[in-house]
Amino acid sequence: MSSRSWAELSTATFTVALFGYIVAMLAAFAYLAFRRTRLSTASRVIAVAAAATNLVSIVARGLAAGRTPWGNMYEFSAMLALLVVVGYLVAVELRMGVRTLGGFVYAFAVFTLAIAALFFDVGAGPLQPALNSYWREIHVTSMITASSLLGIGCVVTILFLVKDRSERRQLARLRGTDPAPIMGGSVDLDVPPGYAEGADDPAAVDPSAIPAGRRGVLPPAATLDRVAYRMIAFGFPVWTFGVICGAIWAQEAWGRYWGWDPKEAWSFITWVVFAGYLHARATSGWRGTRAAVIALVGFVCLFVTYYAVNLWIAGLHSYAR
Repeated sequence: MSSRSWAELSTATFTVALFGYIVAMLAAFAYLAFRRTRLSTASRVIAVAAAATNLVSIVARGLAAGRTPWGNMYEFSAMLALLVVVGYLVAVELRMGVRTLGGFVYAFAVFTLAIAALFFDVGAGPLQPALNSYWREIHVTSMITASSLLGIGCVVTILFLVKDRSERRQLARLRGTDPAPIMGGSVDLDVPPGYAEGADDPAAVDPSAIPAGRRGVLPPAATLDRVAYRMIAFGFPVWTFGVICGAIWAQEAWGRYWGWDPKEAWSFITWVVFAGYLHARATSGWRGTRAAVIALVGFVCLFVTYYAVNLWIAGLHSYAR
């Protein structure tokens, strides 16, 4: 096949993957609404098929360009969407057994691909001279992988805040009941049920400990808190490795390891915020809302690093197109 044919295949499969994620998202949200197992299964199967199509698009793009296909924002976004979906299916659904968050994660993938199609779509072509290095594969792969894990953590953290607020309202109503309900003995209504102190494992939450009135569309807030924590804890060392590799690449390309270029500065700021999040949880025992607020600040920094720096802030890393 010619480069043009590969490019056409890449564009076509990119579009199919985008619509596949949309269908998977709708099926996942329908499952949340109606709780029909076949909807959950259909959503998962469609998501896997869309991810496979997404992968074909990335490979075809690489063959069309004659290089690894992550040299601009369009290609980064395609890879990011793939890794977010695969990371969710493997780490959250398969590994952690939480199967009700797919719609929100697929929505993240849809947003990422839609933004790429609308604003970053460029033809496959050669790289900028500064990007021609084997360190590009190492550095960029690490940063996209870390971004996908942190992106999942972002989605789950937002859902945690929504669920936590709902649970607190229900706890307030329970406190106002006369007499206060007793479930298997005395219950501290200020502590989320099923939350085992010191256990950062979603499986540690006992769903039977949660009153029926407090169960809803989303998993318990304690489960969401732990899922978000594990995604961030997984993504942070990968981000750290990527930043170190970027410094080595900068020395090779520009003759210095660090120059406080906007991309470098925001990558470091993002690292500091997430380091603070993990430190607060490990040393101060922060859980729930306080930790989530730090995580959200980190996600804002990540968004600035990924989009704003490349689009609107002039620097050595401005290669949106």
